[in-house]
Amino acid sequence: MKQNFNLKNKDLLININSELYHRDVAGISPFDSAVQGGDAVWEGLRLYEGRIFKLIPHLDRLRDSAKAMAFAEIPSHEEIIAEISKTLAANQMTDGVHIRLTLSRGVKYTSGMDTRLNTQGPTLIVLAEHKPPVYDKRGIRLITSSVRRIPPDCVDQNIHSCNLINSILAKIQANAAGVDDALMLDYQGYVAETNATHVFIVKDGVVLTSDTGSCPEGITRGTVLEICQREAIPHQVKNLSLTEVYRADEMFCTGTMGELAPVIELDGRQIGSGGPGDMTGRLSAFFRERTRKEGYQVVDFASIG
Repeated sequence: MKQNFNLKNKDLLININSELYHRDVAGISPFDSAVQGGDAVWEGLRLYEGRIFKLIPHLDRLRDSAKAMAFAEIPSHEEIIAEISKTLAANQMTDGVHIRLTLSRGVKYTSGMDTRLNTQGPTLIVLAEHKPPVYDKRGIRLITSSVRRIPPDCVDQNIHSCNLINSILAKIQANAAGVDDALMLDYQGYVAETNATHVFIVKDGVVLTSDTGSCPEGITRGTVLEICQREAIPHQVKNLSLTEVYRADEMFCTGTMGELAPVIELDGRQIGSGGPGDMTGRLSAFFRERTRKEGYQVVDFASIG
């Protein structure tokens, strides 16, 4: 999965603490906590026809992560939404957009990891790009990474932080193997997630996914479980072994960046029929229907023209 540069993103305006900068001159201080130690939290959002799907749950997770990291100041939902709208309007964006929110502890007055060096308040970055779902809907291929997802007594993965070295190392292995992404296990050897997405399998008509002991509480993951509940589709959250995944009838991954994407191969083994499965297609259709109807309106079409 290599993403080509989208020329529509050539002159993006980036929002940093309410100031708009051209992408080529966007300025983050070398004293910012995100630069100094990855001391920041983030969220990925997707814009559908002027609406952001599950915006409030995403902002709740951003706030929860910042609180867990003891940020002294956290912008309100209303403040963040206003900056998102401002950024989208400045870039004339209404649909097919991925937004990355980053909230760092802010600029330090001197280099160091001590959070008492932060006295200027947080840094909020709104980066909006023209970007459709990134995964091939015909199916993607994975390997199992040797890099493990760490347990909560090391760093709780439910803190959605910008410290992504764990995921990057796994992605490097996937790149070297010539596949799309890497499946990551927890320290007990059970499936956690991929380097970028949550994982579901289907076996005998039952939709199964791993618990969140070693992976974040995914918003898209939660939406799929909501759909299963509403549509009376049998489902279960449990520890999943690699053996269970290898013999699954279907497999798919979920995330804001890629929505639902079929997985057709893991570690050189074909999953199910080797193509998108019926349950994956059914759940994808339900998900598309929800994103078509639901979401928080953030774009004023009159102002964009």
